[in-house]
Amino acid sequence: MRILLFFILIQASMNLFAQNMHPRKLGIHFGELPTGTLNAITDVPGVKVGHNTVIEGDSIRTGVTAIIPHSGNLYNIKTPAAIHVGNGYGKLAGTTQVEELGNIETPILLTNTLSVGTGLKAIINYTLNHADKNQNLRSVNGIVGETNDGYLNNISIQFLEEKHFQEAMAKAKTGVVLEGNVGAGTGTICFGYKGGIGTSSRKIIIEDSIYHVGVLVQSNFGGQLRIGGLPLGKILPSKSPDSADGSCMIVVATDAPVLPRNLKRLANRAMLGLARTGGIASNGSGDYVIAFSNYSDNLIKKQIIHDFQELNNSRMSLLFQACIEATEEAIINSLFLSESMTGQKGRTVNSLPTKKIIEILNEKQLLKK
Repeated sequence: MRILLFFILIQASMNLFAQNMHPRKLGIHFGELPTGTLNAITDVPGVKVGHNTVIEGDSIRTGVTAIIPHSGNLYNIKTPAAIHVGNGYGKLAGTTQVEELGNIETPILLTNTLSVGTGLKAIINYTLNHADKNQNLRSVNGIVGETNDGYLNNISIQFLEEKHFQEAMAKAKTGVVLEGNVGAGTGTICFGYKGGIGTSSRKIIIEDSIYHVGVLVQSNFGGQLRIGGLPLGKILPSKSPDSADGSCMIVVATDAPVLPRNLKRLANRAMLGLARTGGIASNGSGDYVIAFSNYSDNLIKKQIIHDFQELNNSRMSLLFQACIEATEEAIINSLFLSESMTGQKGRTVNSLPTKKIIEILNEKQLLKK
């Protein structure tokens, strides 16, 4: 009896161990480039991330994630940026001005579908109340994206208030980024399993200069899950109701000297990373990428003429590879770090069966020692 109990406890601890670990630590690797120190979007110096996870009663499962490109006054020191729309069944507020001017002037907020308007109000007040006193502004182009968490979250009551967004921005910091069921990923679903927030980064060297590409995702889409090229969606045990429809918000950051034209090209490549995981950007999916560079000499200030620096086109391929690899890993991280969740109407979305995945990949000799 004691021996049986011992093995049951060992089995349970192995399941928990696998569920709470990054796939990379379990032997799954993505691509060829090295990660940054933290393997997170915050490996790009100056980038901050903050979450506000909102779980109330048996039907509120939602939240906010804030990404802040640099620590200065974002409105007065704008950041070169570009946006790519993989499939436009969704809401990303602020896109047209970014496309027109090639920069962002606020934090980037991620939340649920029906809270975008509240997020915009919060981001406007955040900008107006900045320490540098921006009170006389007549226009603020807030960037607020979303995915729909309405399966687990009672989204129609619009529970989130401005304070929830302000708290996420106030909590933003450099360093380790929480992943899984946090912030805007609290109530999301990916490939029929519990989705969430995921992040990853790559470190690259170009002509003796070290740069980083970091990615953060809010995963809430469907398709047929693939890891290491294997169609695991066909192999894994039964899961929650799945649909190819859904959404994925992807934020790409770099400290390389890249201007809007090539940031647009960089953003395009993130969709190749999504495709590697089995996503197809279906008809009912809102898949958006916003890419920015906070290279210090290229931040946009109020002078009349700027002397920008930009990598030669021939040097962009390494950044493209970094973006693809980091996007793929960020999505898989969001699954591995998320736990099962029960929400409104007693609905439960199970976590990814990570132990089974490790067994399959080990059998196929696809794990790295």
